[in-house]
Amino acid sequence: MRTPTHDEFSGRLDSLNGDRSNVFGPELGEFSHAERRADSLGDKETKTGTTTVGIKTEDGVVLATDMRASMGYMVSSKDVQKVEEIHPTGALTIAGSVSAAQSLISSLRAEVRLYEARRGENMSMQALSTLVGNFLRSGGFYVVQPILGGVDETGPHIYSIDPAGSILEEEYTVTGSGSQYALGVLEQEFEDGLSIEEAKQVATKAIRSAVERDLASGNGINIAVVTEDGVDIQRHQNFEGLE
Repeated sequence: MRTPTHDEFSGRLDSLNGDRSNVFGPELGEFSHAERRADSLGDKETKTGTTTVGIKTEDGVVLATDMRASMGYMVSSKDVQKVEEIHPTGALTIAGSVSAAQSLISSLRAEVRLYEARRGENMSMQALSTLVGNFLRSGGFYVVQPILGGVDETGPHIYSIDPAGSILEEEYTVTGSGSQYALGVLEQEFEDGLSIEEAKQVATKAIRSAVERDLASGNGINIAVVTEDGVDIQRHQNFEGLE
Protein backbone atom coordinates (compact mmCIF):
# COMPACT_ATOMS: atom_id res chain seq x y z
CA MET A 1 0.00 0.00 0.00
CA ARG A 2 1.49 3.31 -1.09
CA THR A 3 1.74 6.16 1.42
CA PRO A 4 0.14 9.35 0.05
CA THR A 5 2.52 12.23 -0.49
CA HIS A 6 2.03 15.56 1.21
CA ASP A 7 0.86 17.20 -2.02
CA GLU A 8 -1.70 14.48 -2.66
CA PHE A 9 -3.10 14.74 0.85
CA SER A 10 -3.32 18.53 0.88
CA GLY A 11 -4.95 18.44 -2.54
CA ARG A 12 -7.75 16.29 -1.19
CA LEU A 13 -8.35 18.75 1.62
CA ASP A 14 -8.39 21.65 -0.81
CA SER A 15 -11.11 19.98 -2.86
CA LEU A 16 -13.35 20.08 0.20
CA ASN A 17 -13.04 23.78 0.93
CA GLY A 18 -12.43 25.02 -2.58
CA ASP A 19 -9.29 27.06 -1.86
CA ARG A 20 -5.59 26.68 -1.05
CA SER A 21 -5.83 27.79 2.59
CA ASN A 22 -4.25 25.96 5.50
CA VAL A 23 -7.03 23.90 7.09
CA PHE A 24 -5.03 23.67 10.32
CA GLY A 25 -4.64 27.46 10.61
CA PRO A 26 -6.40 29.66 13.16
CA GLU A 27 -10.17 29.81 12.97
CA LEU A 28 -10.28 33.61 13.03
CA GLY A 29 -9.41 34.87 9.56
CA GLU A 30 -10.83 36.24 6.35
CA PHE A 31 -14.36 35.14 5.49
CA SER A 32 -14.41 34.25 1.81
CA HIS A 33 -16.39 36.53 -0.49
CA ALA A 34 -17.59 38.75 2.39
CA GLU A 35 -17.60 41.89 0.26
CA ARG A 36 -19.40 40.12 -2.60
CA ARG A 37 -22.07 38.83 -0.22
CA ALA A 38 -22.51 42.31 1.25
CA ASP A 39 -22.95 43.87 -2.20
CA SER A 40 -25.42 41.20 -3.31
CA LEU A 41 -27.74 41.95 -0.39
CA GLY A 42 -28.21 45.55 -1.44
CA ASP A 43 -31.41 47.11 -0.10
CA LYS A 44 -32.61 43.74 1.26
CA GLU A 45 -30.29 44.07 4.25
CA THR A 46 -31.64 45.90 7.32
CA LYS A 47 -29.36 48.79 8.14
CA THR A 48 -29.42 51.30 10.92
CA GLY A 49 -28.64 54.32 8.72
CA THR A 50 -27.71 56.00 11.94
CA THR A 51 -26.08 58.78 13.83
CA THR A 52 -23.97 57.73 16.81
CA VAL A 53 -21.95 59.97 19.13
CA GLY A 54 -19.32 59.27 21.78
CA ILE A 55 -17.98 61.83 24.28
CA LYS A 56 -15.35 61.36 26.98
CA THR A 57 -15.56 63.19 30.31
CA GLU A 58 -13.45 63.12 33.45
CA ASP A 59 -15.92 60.82 35.22
CA GLY A 60 -16.99 58.52 32.39
CA VAL A 61 -18.25 58.45 28.82
CA VAL A 62 -21.53 59.29 27.13
CA LEU A 63 -22.74 57.40 24.05
CA ALA A 64 -25.84 58.53 22.14
CA THR A 65 -27.63 57.24 19.05
CA ASP A 66 -30.87 57.70 17.16
CA MET A 67 -33.46 54.88 17.02
CA ARG A 68 -34.29 54.32 13.33
CA ALA A 69 -33.51 51.25 11.21
CA SER A 70 -34.01 51.26 7.45
CA MET A 71 -34.41 48.75 4.64
CA GLY A 72 -33.62 50.52 1.41
CA TYR A 73 -35.88 53.57 1.32
CA MET A 74 -38.27 52.20 3.95
CA VAL A 75 -38.15 52.73 7.72
CA SER A 76 -38.13 49.13 8.96
CA SER A 77 -38.14 49.97 12.68
CA LYS A 78 -38.68 53.06 14.81
CA ASP A 79 -37.46 51.57 18.08
CA VAL A 80 -33.93 50.21 17.69
CA GLN A 81 -31.50 50.19 20.61
CA LYS A 82 -28.23 51.06 18.90
CA VAL A 83 -26.02 51.01 21.99
CA GLU A 84 -25.43 47.84 23.98
CA GLU A 85 -23.50 46.86 27.10
CA ILE A 86 -20.70 44.44 26.19
CA HIS A 87 -18.56 44.73 29.34
CA PRO A 88 -19.32 45.53 33.00
CA THR A 89 -18.01 49.07 32.36
CA GLY A 90 -18.09 49.23 28.54
CA ALA A 91 -20.64 49.74 25.77
CA LEU A 92 -20.69 49.67 21.97
CA THR A 93 -22.79 51.65 19.49
CA ILE A 94 -24.22 50.15 16.29
CA ALA A 95 -23.82 51.67 12.83
CA GLY A 96 -24.32 49.68 9.65
CA SER A 97 -25.72 46.20 9.06
CA VAL A 98 -28.02 45.18 11.91
CA SER A 99 -27.39 41.43 11.58
CA ALA A 100 -23.61 41.87 11.53
CA ALA A 101 -23.73 44.25 14.50
CA GLN A 102 -25.88 41.84 16.53
CA SER A 103 -23.44 39.01 15.80
CA LEU A 104 -20.48 41.23 16.73
CA ILE A 105 -22.06 42.19 20.06
CA SER A 106 -22.83 38.55 20.93
CA SER A 107 -19.27 37.51 20.08
CA LEU A 108 -17.74 40.33 22.13
CA ARG A 109 -19.87 39.54 25.18
CA ALA A 110 -18.80 35.90 25.02
CA GLU A 111 -15.11 36.80 24.71
CA VAL A 112 -15.31 39.29 27.59
CA ARG A 113 -16.93 36.69 29.87
CA LEU A 114 -14.34 34.10 28.86
CA TYR A 115 -11.48 36.52 29.57
CA GLU A 116 -12.88 37.32 33.01
CA ALA A 117 -13.43 33.63 33.84
CA ARG A 118 -9.88 32.70 32.85
CA ARG A 119 -8.04 35.63 34.43
CA GLY A 120 -10.28 36.67 37.29
CA GLU A 121 -10.28 40.32 36.22
CA ASN A 122 -12.10 42.61 33.83
CA MET A 123 -10.67 43.17 30.36
CA SER A 124 -9.07 46.60 29.93
CA MET A 125 -10.54 49.03 27.41
CA GLN A 126 -7.36 48.87 25.34
CA ALA A 127 -7.63 45.07 25.14
CA LEU A 128 -11.33 45.31 24.35
CA SER A 129 -10.74 47.84 21.56
CA THR A 130 -8.09 45.52 20.09
CA LEU A 131 -10.55 42.62 20.22
CA VAL A 132 -13.19 44.67 18.37
CA GLY A 133 -10.66 45.69 15.74
CA ASN A 134 -9.52 42.08 15.28
CA PHE A 135 -13.10 40.91 14.78
CA LEU A 136 -13.75 43.58 12.15
CA ARG A 137 -10.50 42.80 10.34
CA SER A 138 -11.58 39.16 10.09
CA GLY A 139 -14.17 40.12 7.47
CA GLY A 140 -17.04 38.36 9.23
CA PHE A 141 -18.78 41.56 10.36
CA TYR A 142 -18.82 43.63 7.17
CA VAL A 143 -20.44 47.07 7.09
CA VAL A 144 -20.19 47.75 10.82
CA GLN A 145 -18.63 50.93 12.23
CA PRO A 146 -18.96 51.04 16.03
CA ILE A 147 -17.93 53.43 18.77
CA LEU A 148 -16.54 51.78 21.90
CA GLY A 149 -16.79 53.62 25.19
CA GLY A 150 -15.75 52.45 28.62
CA VAL A 151 -13.96 52.98 31.90
CA ASP A 152 -11.11 50.94 33.39
CA GLU A 153 -8.30 51.43 35.89
CA THR A 154 -6.67 54.05 33.65
CA GLY A 155 -9.85 56.11 33.30
CA PRO A 156 -12.53 56.77 30.64
CA HIS A 157 -11.90 55.92 26.97
CA ILE A 158 -13.65 56.53 23.64
CA TYR A 159 -12.54 54.58 20.56
CA SER A 160 -13.59 55.13 16.96
CA ILE A 161 -13.28 51.84 15.06
CA ASP A 162 -13.84 51.68 11.30
CA PRO A 163 -15.17 48.68 9.31
CA ALA A 164 -11.62 47.63 8.38
CA GLY A 165 -10.61 47.44 12.05
CA SER A 166 -8.49 50.57 12.55
CA ILE A 167 -8.68 51.93 16.11
CA LEU A 168 -8.41 55.59 17.12
CA GLU A 169 -8.81 56.84 20.67
CA GLU A 170 -10.64 60.18 20.71
CA GLU A 171 -12.05 62.83 23.05
CA TYR A 172 -15.25 62.72 21.01
CA THR A 173 -16.29 60.98 17.79
CA VAL A 174 -19.26 60.24 15.51
CA THR A 175 -20.28 57.53 13.03
CA GLY A 176 -23.13 56.90 10.65
CA SER A 177 -24.97 58.65 7.83
CA GLY A 178 -25.70 61.71 9.97
CA SER A 179 -22.09 62.17 11.07
CA GLN A 180 -21.45 65.49 9.36
CA TYR A 181 -24.41 67.16 11.05
CA ALA A 182 -23.57 65.76 14.50
CA LEU A 183 -19.87 66.57 14.15
CA GLY A 184 -20.62 70.21 13.41
CA VAL A 185 -22.41 70.48 16.75
CA LEU A 186 -19.65 68.66 18.65
CA GLU A 187 -16.98 70.95 17.18
CA GLN A 188 -18.87 73.93 18.59
CA GLU A 189 -20.07 72.49 21.89
CA PHE A 190 -17.33 70.17 23.15
CA GLU A 191 -14.81 71.47 25.66
CA ASP A 192 -12.45 69.96 28.19
CA GLY A 193 -13.87 69.34 31.65
CA LEU A 194 -17.46 68.56 30.66
CA SER A 195 -19.49 66.86 33.36
CA ILE A 196 -21.58 63.78 32.60
CA GLU A 197 -24.77 65.86 32.51
CA GLU A 198 -23.19 68.48 30.23
CA ALA A 199 -21.92 65.75 27.90
CA LYS A 200 -25.43 64.26 27.74
CA GLN A 201 -26.81 67.65 26.68
CA VAL A 202 -24.12 68.08 24.01
CA ALA A 203 -24.69 64.55 22.69
CA THR A 204 -28.45 65.18 22.55
CA LYS A 205 -27.94 68.38 20.54
CA ALA A 206 -25.67 66.50 18.13
CA ILE A 207 -28.17 63.67 17.57
CA ARG A 208 -31.05 66.10 17.22
CA SER A 209 -29.16 68.10 14.59
CA ALA A 210 -28.59 64.91 12.56
CA VAL A 211 -32.21 63.81 12.91
CA GLU A 212 -33.35 67.12 11.44
CA ARG A 213 -31.39 66.64 8.22
CA ASP A 214 -30.47 62.95 7.77
CA LEU A 215 -33.31 60.81 6.40
CA ALA A 216 -31.81 57.60 7.82
CA SER A 217 -31.72 58.94 11.40
CA GLY A 218 -34.71 59.60 13.63
CA ASN A 219 -37.47 58.36 15.95
CA GLY A 220 -35.84 59.22 19.28
CA ILE A 221 -32.56 58.84 21.11
CA ASN A 222 -30.67 56.24 23.15
CA ILE A 223 -28.26 57.62 25.74
CA ALA A 224 -25.74 55.42 27.55
CA VAL A 225 -23.70 56.69 30.49
CA VAL A 226 -20.69 54.53 31.36
CA THR A 227 -18.83 55.05 34.63
CA GLU A 228 -16.75 52.89 36.95
CA ASP A 229 -20.07 51.84 38.52
CA GLY A 230 -21.43 50.32 35.31
CA VAL A 231 -23.51 51.03 32.20
CA ASP A 232 -26.84 52.89 32.29
CA ILE A 233 -28.85 53.04 29.04
CA GLN A 234 -31.91 55.27 28.72
CA ARG A 235 -34.33 55.34 25.77
CA HIS A 236 -36.33 58.44 24.84
CA GLN A 237 -38.92 58.68 22.07
CA ASN A 238 -38.48 62.47 21.90
CA PHE A 239 -35.94 65.11 22.87
CA GLU A 240 -38.09 67.08 25.28
CA GLY A 241 -36.25 68.05 28.46
CA LEU A 242 -32.93 66.49 27.39
CA GLU A 243 -31.10 69.60 26.14
